[in-house]
Amino acid sequence: MNNRQIVFTISLLLFVVAGCSAGSPDDQTPGFDAVGEALSKKCPPAVDASIAVPSGNKLALTLDAVGLQIYVCQATDTGHAWALRAPDAALYDARGKEVGSHYAGPTWEYKDGSRVVASKRAEYSPDATSIPWLLLEATSHTGKGKLAKVSYIQRLNTEAGLAPAPAACNAENVGELASVDYVATYYFFVPGKADCDCK
Repeated sequence: MNNRQIVFTISLLLFVVAGCSAGSPDDQTPGFDAVGEALSKKCPPAVDASIAVPSGNKLALTLDAVGLQIYVCQATDTGHAWALRAPDAALYDARGKEVGSHYAGPTWEYKDGSRVVASKRAEYSPDATSIPWLLLEATSHTGKGKLAKVSYIQRLNTEAGLAPAPAACNAENVGELASVDYVATYYFFVPGKADCDCK
C-alpha cells in the first residue's frame, strides 16, 4: 500500500467516524455529514457564502483527491517564502476507485480523457491547520466527457496540505521543492437547474 492509498484509507475511516457521530439537524457547520446528505439529494453542500457557486449551476460530479501540494522556495521583495507550484493528486469516486488526476493548471482530468482548467475566485478557511476551501471557475476544457461542461469547482473538506514553516525557506534553498500530503473533496458543477429543491 503506497502513501496515497494509506492517506485515502485514513480519510475514509474519518468519514465513517464522522457519520456515526452526527450532530443535531440544527447544526449548521458544514462537514462530512452535511456533504453526505447533500449528495444523496443531488444538492451542493452548505458552505460559507463567500465560496458559494452562483445560481444557474447544478452539482454534477464529486471526487475525492489524495495526493500532494507541491511548494517551491522563492525569493521575494521582503525575503523568502514558499509558493504553491502545483498539486499532484489522484481522484477517486465514491467507491474508492481511482478515476482521474489533478495537476498543474490547476487541471482536473477524468479517465474518459476530458479535462478542465480553472482559476480561483474565492477562498474560505474553516481550519487553520489545512489548506483553504476554494471556489474556482472553469477557464478551458478539453475532450468530451464528464468534465467537458464543468462551469465551477469547489474544493471542500481539506485536510493538511499547508506550506512548510516559513523559516524552512531561505537564501540557501531557493528553488527547493517541498511536497506536502493533503486530501480534499472536489465538487464539479455544470450549467443548469438543480435536480432537486436545494435550499
